[in-house]
Amino acid sequence: MTEPAIKVAVVPVTPFQQNASIIWCTRTMQAAIVDPGGDVPKLLDAVKKLAVTPTAIWLTHGHIDHAGGAAELAEALDLPVVGPHRDDQFLMDNLAEQGRMFGLSGARPVTSGRYLTDGDTVMLGEAMFSIMHVPGHSPGSVVFYHEPARFMLAGDTLFQGSIGRTDFPYGDHDLFIRSIKAKLMTLPDEVAFLPGHGPPSTIGDERAHNPFLA
Repeated sequence: MTEPAIKVAVVPVTPFQQNASIIWCTRTMQAAIVDPGGDVPKLLDAVKKLAVTPTAIWLTHGHIDHAGGAAELAEALDLPVVGPHRDDQFLMDNLAEQGRMFGLSGARPVTSGRYLTDGDTVMLGEAMFSIMHVPGHSPGSVVFYHEPARFMLAGDTLFQGSIGRTDFPYGDHDLFIRSIKAKLMTLPDEVAFLPGHGPPSTIGDERAHNPFLA
């Protein structure tokens, strides 16, 4: 049996139980740490146990539970921060304030070294991921899609049976639904995705059963 091109390990972090993840290219063992919302020692321990070589931090958006540990982790491992779209930089500038609001200590502002938008690609070892900008939950939310493996890191865009919140002052429910339908729901049914919270699902299951997309 051929080994898959990529593998992913989920590391739930913060009281929000956010699905931080470590994704790696199995040929090179180069890894990205995705959405490190906090609990940085836990993430560092997971990296060590997996015996992978982190090369970047990827952010799907700028909320505290996804980006709150990015500055500390980038400093600890000397890694670049990649993503999200530049429209979320205002959230990343305010991570300390977000932390105080939710009772999470240690969050520091972080600046992306490379903003992402529709049509961009990022490499992880020999694996290429396509970027889709899916605004609505936050203005700069992006997803990372590896087409050969039919796998997507969805952040807080799409969940099993639900979608990301849009009740923030900068949220836009109508734009969000349009974005999801135009970009994510055009993918094949068999595409599996890891959301920012909760269990994984597939595009086909959400097309058939997600009440927000009816």
